[in-house]
Amino acid sequence: MTVTPDDLAGTLDGTLDFLRRAEALKSTLRSGYAASGRQESTAEHTWRLCLMVMVLADGLDGVDALKLFKMCLVHDLAEAVGGDIPATDPRATDKAAQERRDLLALIAPLPPARRDEIVGLWEEYEAGTSPEAILAKGFDKLETILQHNQGLNPPGFDYSFNLVYGATHTGRHPLTAAIRAVLDAETRARMAPRPGGPPTGTP
Repeated sequence: MTVTPDDLAGTLDGTLDFLRRAEALKSTLRSGYAASGRQESTAEHTWRLCLMVMVLADGLDGVDALKLFKMCLVHDLAEAVGGDIPATDPRATDKAAQERRDLLALIAPLPPARRDEIVGLWEEYEAGTSPEAILAKGFDKLETILQHNQGLNPPGFDYSFNLVYGATHTGRHPLTAAIRAVLDAETRARMAPRPGGPPTGTP
């Protein structure tokens, strides 16, 4: 999709409106915790997801890197409207349908071609069948597990959740499967009890 300066001039107000709305992701909290002990935001999750793709998946055969980056950028955009729904939340069963409605509301100010691009990327991610979607879903789960292992989590945090979370998605590509093996080992280390004390991951 090519956008010229003349095209942008005619759609600038709507595009800026969309960007202002998307800013809500900076304040949309997830269930994970940063290493400092505060809850992370969706924007922070998306940033490191894209960074992971850059340093781990760039240059893979048969993968459109730009498309993969874009897919990672838009996969949680709808949370600017509806917030994050953790995998353990009962509402997660209807998550895709609600996120699609929220996404359409969020991108409404954008030009039609850009709206179509974002919706197309989001739908492809949800379908999870293209090479890019397989990797995007796998890396999305891996970033979450990485954060769980790195975060200063509250007492009683259930690290065993990591060992089952997203296992199907991370197992669909050799790269994500290899990373998953490392992160699973980290999880088990955090679950291991200290001599005379609670598990090592307990603050």
